[in-house]
Amino acid sequence: MRKMLVIPVCAVVAACDTVAPVQGTGFNTPQYQAQREAQLAGQGAVGNPLLPPPAISQEPWSAEPSADAYSTDGSAADIATQTAAALASTSTQAPAPATVTSNGISQEQDFAAVSSTRSIQDDAALIQRNRQTYEVVTPTAVPQRSGDDQPNIVQYALSTTNPVGAQLYSRAGFNLQAKAQRNCAKYPSADQAQIDFLASGGPQRDRKGLDPDGDGFACGWDPSPFRSVVGN
Repeated sequence: MRKMLVIPVCAVVAACDTVAPVQGTGFNTPQYQAQREAQLAGQGAVGNPLLPPPAISQEPWSAEPSADAYSTDGSAADIATQTAAALASTSTQAPAPATVTSNGISQEQDFAAVSSTRSIQDDAALIQRNRQTYEVVTPTAVPQRSGDDQPNIVQYALSTTNPVGAQLYSRAGFNLQAKAQRNCAKYPSADQAQIDFLASGGPQRDRKGLDPDGDGFACGWDPSPFRSVVGN
C-alpha cells in the first residue's frame, strides 16, 4: 500500500519540474558559428543550413532613364532631382582647343594649337586672299588751306619756352585784369582768343587787352599740350 502512494507523488513532482531553456539560441550559438565557418571554408553544411540571403531583384538594369523618370510632381526638390538626372544622362561635346591662353596671349606660334584649328592649306588660301586685296597707298603732301592767313597757334606754342604767367612783354594801362576778363568773355575758346591776339600784333603788342600779364598767351591760353606732343 505504501509503494502505491509513492509512485503518484513522484509523477506529480516530475510534472512540476521546469524544463531548462536551451542556451545560445539564435545567430550567436556555437552550432551556428561552427556551421558558418564550415561553409566559408568550403565544407559541407553541418546540421541545418544557414538562413538564405535576402532576395535580390533579377530585373535587368538599364542605363537609359525611363519616361517616368522625368515625371515630376511640381515641387522644387523633385524638379531639381529630375533636372540633375537629365543633365547626367546627356553627353557633352568637348570644346575646340583655344588659340588664346588664359592670360590672353595668342598661341599663333604654337604649331600644335594652331594645327588643331586650321590646316596649312587654309593658311595658304588666307595669304593668297590677302595678296589679292593688298593695296599700296602712295603718300602725298598735306594740302594747304586756301584763303587761311590766320596765325598758327601750334607753331607759336612750339616757338616759345616760357611758362604761363612769366612776363616777357610790357603792358601799360589801368585795370588790365578787369579789362582782359571782359574782352576774353567775347571768345568761345582760349584758342580763338590766342589766334586773334597774334593776328592783332601779339605777342609784342596787346591792342585788344587779352594778355594783361605780358606772358604772350591771351586769356589764359596754355601751350603745354602742344609742347608735350612734340616731346613724346
